[in-house]
This record gives sequence, C-alpha cells and structure tokens, in this order.
Amino acid sequence: MLKEYLTVKEIVGPLILLEGVEGAKYNELVEVEFPDGSVGLGNVLEVEEDLVLLQSFEATSGLDIARTKVRFTGRGLELPVSRDILGRVFDGLGRPIDNGPRIIPDKRLDINGNPINPYARDFPTDFIQTGISAIDGLNPLVRGQKLPIFSGAGLPHSRLAAQIARQAGVLGAEEEFAVIFAAMGITFEEADFFIQEFRSTAAIERAVLFINLADDPAIERIATPRMALTAAEYLAFDLDMHVLVILIDMTYYCEALREISAARKEVPGRRGYPGYLYTDLATIYERAGRIKEAKGSITQIPVLSMPDDDKTHPIPDLTGYITEGQIILSRDLHRRGIYPPIDVLPSLSRLKEKGIGPGKTREDHSPLSNQLFSAYARGKEAKELAVILGEAALSEEDRLFVQFSEAFEDRFIRQGEYEDRSIEETLTIGWELLRILPRSELKRVKEEHIKKYMKT
Repeated sequence: MLKEYLTVKEIVGPLILLEGVEGAKYNELVEVEFPDGSVGLGNVLEVEEDLVLLQSFEATSGLDIARTKVRFTGRGLELPVSRDILGRVFDGLGRPIDNGPRIIPDKRLDINGNPINPYARDFPTDFIQTGISAIDGLNPLVRGQKLPIFSGAGLPHSRLAAQIARQAGVLGAEEEFAVIFAAMGITFEEADFFIQEFRSTAAIERAVLFINLADDPAIERIATPRMALTAAEYLAFDLDMHVLVILIDMTYYCEALREISAARKEVPGRRGYPGYLYTDLATIYERAGRIKEAKGSITQIPVLSMPDDDKTHPIPDLTGYITEGQIILSRDLHRRGIYPPIDVLPSLSRLKEKGIGPGKTREDHSPLSNQLFSAYARGKEAKELAVILGEAALSEEDRLFVQFSEAFEDRFIRQGEYEDRSIEETLTIGWELLRILPRSELKRVKEEHIKKYMKT
C-alpha cells in the first residue's frame, strides 16, 4: 500500500514542499495526483525530519495546494528495458511516443545507474568509423571514448549528429552495434527531423530515440540523458552490444539544471549555474567506457551549443575537463558553405593514437594525419600572412601550402550530408592532397608509405 499525503505546504515552480512525511528517501519516485484527477510523477530532492522537497515532472502552475495528493512509491525512477526498445521512440521519461506497444520489460533499471569501479574499466582502443573524414582521418572516435562536439547557435550540429548516428559503426561485421539518441530541449520541427532521418534510412532498426521537447517540463530534461544511458548500459553490458550515445543539446540540459537550482534558492556559481555543475555533468559523461571481460561498450558524443561561441563558458569549459577531446565547429567554414564545418586545428581526440594504426585502421593513418594537420596549419598561417603583407610577400612554397589548405577544405573537410566515406577513402583523399606539396616538405610521413600510397 502506497503512503498517501495531503500535506502540501508550498508549490514553487516544479518544486513541491510536503510536511508530516515519514520514511521518505532521497531520489524516491512519487506520484502526484492533481485536483482534476490526473496523475504525474516526481522525485524526492531533499528530506529534513518530516519535511520533504519534491520536484514534479509535470507542470504545477495553478494547482490547489489543499487538494493535491502525493503518494510515495518506495523506489527510484526506473526504465523498463528489453531488446524490444531497439527501433522505438520515447519521451524524456521513457514513455513510448511512436504509437507502438508499451515495452514488456526483462527488467527495470534505476536511471541513476551503478558507478563503474575504476579498477574494472578497460582502456578504449578500438576505432569507430563515422564516415566523416574530418573526424575519422584527423580526430578519430575510439570505442569507449567521450568525444563532445562544441557548436554554436545556427551551426548545423543537428545535421552532423544525425549523420554520425546514421553512419557510425565498429569496423568488423561480426560486431553488434546500436545508437542511443537523446535530444533535450529541442523544437517539434527538430524532433520530427531526427525521427524522419532515422526512419528514412532504416537506421531506426538499431537505434533508440529519447525526445524531450522545448515545451516539456525542465525537470524531465534532467532525466532524459540518464534514461538514454540506462538503455545504453542494458544494451552494452547485458546484451553485449557496442553502443554509441549521442546527447544533444547538453546546453539545454544545463539550463534546466540552473532553472531548478534557482527555484530551490541555491547559492549560484559561475554565470548562475549551480556549484555542482561539474559533478552533475561527470555523473553523465563518466557512464561511458568499457569494462574488463565485458564484450559491450558505451561511447559518448555529447553535443553542446556554446553561448556566444565562447569556449570559456562554464558548460564547454567543464565538459572539456571531463571528456577526452572535442570536435569544434567553425562559423567561418559554415559561412563559406562547407559542410560539415569542422575546424580541425583546435579539435582534438586525446585517444587518437590508441584507436588507429596496423590492425585497426591502416599503418599510415597516424603519420598521414600528422602531415595533413601540419600542412593545413602552415597553409592557414600563409593565408593570414598574405592578408597582412600581400600575396607578393609569399614564397613559392607558401603559395603551395595556401593551395593545399584550400583544397583540403574543399575535398577533405567538405563532404555530402549522406556521403559515408570508409577510412580507406578518407586516407586516399589525404594522400592525393599531399601531391600538391613538394616531396621535400613531406617530413612526417615515411618514404615507404609515400611509395606505397601516393599515386603519381
């Protein structure tokens, strides 16, 4: 029998304060029965003697305090899981929104998960092919890695995220691969775009979508990434699948966290965000990884739009501390019509060398990547020099590097939204571009690789 209370003392935004409560537990799931008879969910935020602070997952505006009932379930917020979640679309609380049947669960999992023992973690070492040259060639994604995408308002991070979700896979046909896609605070048009993208390419069959719309309660937004990661943990560690989790947009998640924090009258930290923002983000990002002797793995790509394109803003700043690199989108490349507008120079994959090379991609991958990066950086410097001193001040070698940088952007970075390049195609394009430069300038690649891969 559920304990029921009619002792609501105060309602502020999504927060409900109860008094005279016995035996409540932190993070316990509650049912809130509104005066019109409808029932919503919430959970326990704080317990102090007989006072309990709840957060409601439903809108609370205009509620009658005297007629609102609260029932304590004695358990946390859970996600019902089975293999049948593949191919389905859920809301931010794990309820089906695709007109399909409800999930008959093999088990119910607490969405806060169980922390991975650091000793049990295995090091990420296997290459994941996204089909995007600017990522696969220069900043590769490794199985078990956390590699965020830093974007800005108006940049095509939604299209890029959808492309990665459609195309990503572990090299080797014997591996079972799945994509968990969690969208937070997006518009109805964006949600429809993502759902149609998955359905039109049949990628939906190996995907699970969690959609939280902009007009959904902020508190639901906080549960959405945890729902997605709980589904990922089930697929990875119960069904031995390799799972890629894409979380978009973490900025809206952090805004919801700030909204709840303000309603709780907590002392604000940087830019008004709660002081525990770092810890909270870590509870999400650190649920990626590999476990020794487990076949499955969880790889994460959080996507966040930097306010005012500011990398020092608390959200990208703290994300950078927790994750293993970043893919940065360039407004300049976007203005020039280059898709995907990935700025490869400030982008970084800290686990790059662990996931490429003989037996994983190809033996020339690492030196070729270093040579392309170096040549592109020198070409960009030469272009900036030409703006200041004029093109006449450039040497013949500098002009070749400028030509290389322009060709690199046009052929290597630029690719179609539905163009899925294999790692071999990406490396081939890289070698073709190096033919622009004098052989004497190719100092980072081995002579044996030049003879083998550079077609003359």
